[in-house]
Amino acid sequence: MANIKSQIKRNRQNEKSRLRNRVVRGAARTAITAARTAFTENDPQTKEAVLKAISTLDKAAEKGVIHKNNASRRKGRLMKRLADFIANPPVVEEKKKKKVPAKK
Repeated sequence: MANIKSQIKRNRQNEKSRLRNRVVRGAARTAITAARTAFTENDPQTKEAVLKAISTLDKAAEKGVIHKNNASRRKGRLMKRLADFIANPPVVEEKKKKKVPAKK
């Protein structure tokens, strides 16, 4: 434990900023996960989910929670996947039901 007054104050400040950053970083992760899930589930709201994720990444980078290049890389990957999704929408195949033989 620090016994220097300035270090004690710095520790308090670091804890406050860590909690603030954690909220922003968590929101960005949640938005990215929602966008990825929208791709896999062939959701009609996929584009909106991607745009929301990009917005949260921009906010996180602006606040310094994540590095701007990190945000840019993640945004690029999402946009590339969205462009591919729009160009070639996945075909959803229905599962065939097995025929159950009738009891005699």
